[in-house]
Amino acid sequence: MSDLTLVPVSPGSRLVFVEQIQEAFQVGFEDLYGPSPETILPTEDVEKSFAAPGAEAYFAMSGETVLGGAIIVVQREDARGHLDLLYVRVGSQGRGTGQAIWQAVERMHPEVSVWETHTPYFEKRNIHFYVNTLGFHIVEFYHQAHPDPHHDAERVGGLSREVGSEFVRFEKRIR
Repeated sequence: MSDLTLVPVSPGSRLVFVEQIQEAFQVGFEDLYGPSPETILPTEDVEKSFAAPGAEAYFAMSGETVLGGAIIVVQREDARGHLDLLYVRVGSQGRGTGQAIWQAVERMHPEVSVWETHTPYFEKRNIHFYVNTLGFHIVEFYHQAHPDPHHDAERVGGLSREVGSEFVRFEKRIR
């Protein structure tokens, strides 16, 4: 996917980003668990990522077509980066889009030597993607007996406590 470019999310296109990422996360969840009345990725969670210090949000574009997007946080002082959210637009999965998005992020930030991200444990395809496709390593598994200190103890997005307490933390060391 050589024609993919990352385009900053403008204030006027933020709602489109939020709607598309929510749809992608919702479809992924419902493919496993069936229809859910809850929004799996609430708007306030996406907005929290947008508002994080050092946050950068991008659409992944092929020409005029949005294929997905990402929100990253770069901490230049310690050469670390965090992938807050990455999505491939519904209908664009399985074509190398996610990998192309990530490769574009890495090219954009060669100063980052360690990247970190998280994914819910139920998202087995994401675990495969981060470990087997992108070269991340699992460094921690959060669950009810070992909770993620960065997540609200009362809720994790629109997920039930049982499903939402299980997350995998990954790191990728570049150098």
